[in-house]
Amino acid sequence: MHHDNETTMRVTGAGRWVFAGTLVAVGVLGLVQRDFSPIWQPVPKALPAREALVYVSALVSLGSGAGLLWRRTAAPAARALLALLLLWVLLFRAPVIVRAPLVAFSWGGSAETVVLLAGAWVLYAASAADWDRRRLAFASGDKGVRLARVLYGLALIPFGLDHFVYVDQTTPLVPGWLPQHLFWAYFTGAAYIAAGLAVLAGVQARPAAALSTAQMGLFTLLVWGPVIAAGPRTAFQWSESIISWALTAAGWVVADSYRAMPSVQARST
Repeated sequence: MHHDNETTMRVTGAGRWVFAGTLVAVGVLGLVQRDFSPIWQPVPKALPAREALVYVSALVSLGSGAGLLWRRTAAPAARALLALLLLWVLLFRAPVIVRAPLVAFSWGGSAETVVLLAGAWVLYAASAADWDRRRLAFASGDKGVRLARVLYGLALIPFGLDHFVYVDQTTPLVPGWLPQHLFWAYFTGAAYIAAGLAVLAGVQARPAAALSTAQMGLFTLLVWGPVIAAGPRTAFQWSESIISWALTAAGWVVADSYRAMPSVQARST
C-alpha cells in the first residue's frame, strides 16, 4: 500500500500542481481582503468568531496548497484541507439543503464545495501516511479514492440540473459567437448529468471525469475569461471566475486519479 501511495503522488499529474497553486492564491486573497475568498462563501454575517474563521480558511488554503507541492508535507496538508472542507459542508452547505431541499440552487451551491472536497480527498487518499492508513483506512488508499470519485459524480448532477432549472440565467452566458445559445445551455447541462452518472456507475468513468473537467475549464476560459479581460469587473464576476477555476482544478485532480491509480480504475470501471 505504501508503494502505491508513493506512486500515486508521483504520477497524479498536473492537476495536483494546478490545485495546489489555486489554493495558495485563494489563501493569499483571503488574507489580503480579510474576508472569505469565493470558494469559502457564503458564511452568515452573524456567525460567532466569523473573523477568526476568515483567517483559518485563508491560512489552511495557503498552507495546504504549499504543502501539497512537497511529498513530505502532502499528507498533513491534504488532511487539513479535507477536514476543513468536510466541516464547511456540514456547517454551511448541508443546512441550506435541509432548509430548502426543493430549490435547485441549494444543491448546486453545495455541489461546488463537494467538488473541492473530492479533489482534496483524492490527494489525501493518495498521500496518506501510516497513521492515516491505520486509523482511517476507509478514507485512504484505494477506498478513499473511490469515495472521492463518488462525491465528484454526485456533485456533477446538480451542476447539470441547474442548467435546466435556471436556463434563463445560463443561456446569456453562452459566448455570443456560438449559435443556438439555448441548445448549448441544455447540452452542457445534459453533459454534466451524463458524466456524473458515468462516474457513479463506473461506465466510461475515466473519459467522463476528463470531459467534465474540460467542460468546466472551457466555461472558465470562454465565459469568464473575456469578462475579466474586458473590465470593469464586478465582485460577482470575480467571484464566479475564481470559483469556476477552482472547480476545474479540483476536477482535474479527480480525472488524474484514473491515470494515477490503475488498480482502482480496474475495480471501479
